[in-house]
This record gives sequence, structure tokens and C-alpha cells, in this order.
Amino acid sequence: MSTESCTVETSDGIKLHTRFFKPQDPKSNLAIIIVHPYSIMGGCQALMRGIAVGLAEKGYRAITFDMRGAGRSKGRPSLTGSSEILDVIAVCRWAVENTGADRILVVGSSAGAPIAGSAVDQVKEVVGYVSLGYPFGLTASILFGRHHKAILQSIKPKLFVMGTKDGFTSVKQLESKLKSAAGRVETHLLEGVGHFQMEGPSYDAKMVDLIVRFIQSL
Repeated sequence: MSTESCTVETSDGIKLHTRFFKPQDPKSNLAIIIVHPYSIMGGCQALMRGIAVGLAEKGYRAITFDMRGAGRSKGRPSLTGSSEILDVIAVCRWAVENTGADRILVVGSSAGAPIAGSAVDQVKEVVGYVSLGYPFGLTASILFGRHHKAILQSIKPKLFVMGTKDGFTSVKQLESKLKSAAGRVETHLLEGVGHFQMEGPSYDAKMVDLIVRFIQSL
């Protein structure tokens, strides 16, 4: 595996610091775009490195990036993640044009999950979506509620991974939201695991396994 840093420009002219994790022997023509947690709370692409490395070691092209205003990217973050949808779209398009991939899987972690979900139907090459700890709860919905409709109405296959002790979303809230979801929807619950615990490096390998299993089912 090797890594390559580059700059991706969005449709509104924001330059994003992006990292491409290249597998030695690519297993498929699919690239995985990984969207980090909430920039305003310190989210950045470095948090997703463990998952990206794990995926590249298993033969998948993985791409992380700092959304606007995070890490080394230009611009300013938005409170609701609305501008950041353009960041996800730009990185997906870059991946198709520059990595040899012709299919995309979008993975979003925490607040990155609603943002990623809003981009899914705006890029035709996206073939599936994985959410790691989607904040569906009432308080989080004040900020991210406007994103829910886009992913719930998308007919593209979806996997929602969550800990049963997630402080932002209860299992009941998750199930109630997904009742209205279109297309193929899967959930994977981690018993007794909290939101930030699941985001930690000790769960990276588990997340990689779940993502790979989902890709193989597409």
C-alpha cells in the first residue's frame, strides 16, 4: 500500500486536502470515499486513517479528505454540513477521474454520515452507502435533520452501523427512521458500544470488516 496527497477543488472553488490510499493490487474498480466526523468539533481526515489503511490493505482504493475549514483544507465549515455536500461530490468526481475507479462507495462517520448521505444520489457512480454512527437523535436532528430525507429516499443499498449505547441515537430512533427508507437497508448493531467508543481506533478493524462484507454483497 502507498499513500498520495493531493488537492481537490470543489465546484465553489474551495481547495480540499485529500489523501489517496493505494492498494498494491486493487481487488476491484471501486473507490471508497470516507467522510470524517463534524469539523466544528475537531473532525478531520486523520481520524479516518486507520479505516483507510485497513481497506487499502484488503485491496480497495480508499480516499480520505479534510472537509472545508478542517485540517489543511481551505474555506470555513458550515454549522449544518450543507456546504460540505459539495466537498463529498468533488472528491467522488476526482476519484472517478484520477484513480481508475468507475464505482464509488461512500462511508460517513458520525456527522459525516448525514453529509455523505446527501451526496449519494448526486453522483451517478455511487453504488452504495455506509453510515458509521448516524446521528438520528432529536438534538442532533436540529443540526442535521435536513440531510435525512436524501439518504432515506435513495434506492441505493445502505448499511447503518451503530453501537447500542450511542449517546446521539437510540436503537429505537434508528429503527423508526429506517422504517421509511427506500431500497435495500441493512443495520449492524454493536452491543454495549457508545458513539465515541465506536469512532476510536480499537474499532477500526471491525469497521473495515463490515465495509468489506457490504462491498462483497453489492
